[in-house]
Amino acid sequence: MSVCVNCGAPVSGTVYRTTLCSQCGKDLHSCLCCRHYDTSKPYDCSESIQEPISEKGRANFCDFFQINLISPENFKGGKPDSSRSDAAKDAFDALFGD
Repeated sequence: MSVCVNCGAPVSGTVYRTTLCSQCGKDLHSCLCCRHYDTSKPYDCSESIQEPISEKGRANFCDFFQINLISPENFKGGKPDSSRSDAAKDAFDALFGD
């Protein structure tokens, strides 16, 4: 079982390129919903993709896609690594100003 990384709604069944979340309507076949999404890796992916995908929250044709298995109990809300990117932005703003 997994949940939508955007809203936490349960996701079941096969996720196709055109599959949308039943609750928030966001694309589910996207980098943000993939188990290989890792911002510490090249192109934010733990697989060896050849080109970066610019819109991580939009549906794509990636052959490596596998739904990220997040249980409803472990859903923290927001996009993966959002607190890390917010902290980096805050540090940048503190260093260089708004």
